[in-house]
Amino acid sequence: MIMSKKFEDFNNPREKALQGMKDSIPASQWEENLQFLKQLRNKIAQLPVSKHPAIEILNNGYLDKQTLTRIHLEYRHAIVQIFTDALLKAQFLTKQLEPKLHSGAKMFPRVLLSLNILDEFGFRPGLDKDNYYLGNPEYAHYPLYEDLLNDYGLTEADRRNYKPSKIADQVRTFLEASYDSYINVVALLAVAEEEVILFSPPLRQATKFVNIDVEGGGYYHVHGVSTDETAEAADDDHQDDLWFALAQAITKDDYESLTQLCLNYCALWTEFWDAQIADVQFIEEKKLA
Repeated sequence: MIMSKKFEDFNNPREKALQGMKDSIPASQWEENLQFLKQLRNKIAQLPVSKHPAIEILNNGYLDKQTLTRIHLEYRHAIVQIFTDALLKAQFLTKQLEPKLHSGAKMFPRVLLSLNILDEFGFRPGLDKDNYYLGNPEYAHYPLYEDLLNDYGLTEADRRNYKPSKIADQVRTFLEASYDSYINVVALLAVAEEEVILFSPPLRQATKFVNIDVEGGGYYHVHGVSTDETAEAADDDHQDDLWFALAQAITKDDYESLTQLCLNYCALWTEFWDAQIADVQFIEEKKLA
């Protein structure tokens, strides 16, 4: 007699999804893929974007409000507006895993990506007063970013009429061009999470320097790493999960093209930040203050 599954074990969904992904391919392939991805991540960590002078400039409060307003509009166009589009696309494209992998194998990364999506959409772990999901669409990350732009004094018309720079547009369209390939969109999302982890704390600092409140809530409260006690962020977990999703999906044949794709995207991000600080006149008094 075949027993049906009892619905009794709902603990550790993240670990279970990871395990399901790992079990869907040969152990040797999983290990080899993880090794490759570790090297790729190390490579990315050595690239100019990871040590960009913009990080220090933002952290030290060298930028005036006008420059920061422009940077936030640029960043919005380059990544914030399309981030969940790309995540949902990745979730949909897991269908490319079948029939290469066993039936149902696409559901494990779908569950894993859901955890990232729930976070992006303003849900949080736990039950509300009616024993239902905790969440608020106003705390979804894109609306929180729009609130931040309000704090910068931008109107809806300002946003609508803003003409993004050529490089902001290139960063955006590079990610959008990957929407036909599961492994490409997942790899670029992993790199984008890396960017968010690197640049959110400095952007938060810079915003604070121009007397905009960033404490205790808002966009910068939910962007950064899970170990930062001043924020509620889990971007490092999400980033790890995207790399794990890749570990399930790729084979040796993908290594070279995937590396090139990530390096090209990083190069565009470097150019993006070059452009943001190109015209910056340092304010000497600030350095002395």
